[in-house]
Amino acid sequence: MPDDYIECAELSGKTIQALRVHRNAGEGTGIEIELTDGTRFACSISNPTALRASLYKGGVGFPEIIREYEV
Repeated sequence: MPDDYIECAELSGKTIQALRVHRNAGEGTGIEIELTDGTRFACSISNPTALRASLYKGGVGFPEIIREYEV
């Protein structure tokens, strides 16, 4: 995987239902994408730059993590 980006192939072709950007001065900026198939993609960016993202399926209890990404 290249160091300058994360390829999220599992998201290709999916339809976005909602997109939220959460700004948190203490923990960085968070991006959450809710997809129409019931999965969600979450990504956070902080300074110094660190990128963590995950594709998950929500519901009752803990979310089911489908894939985690980190650079």
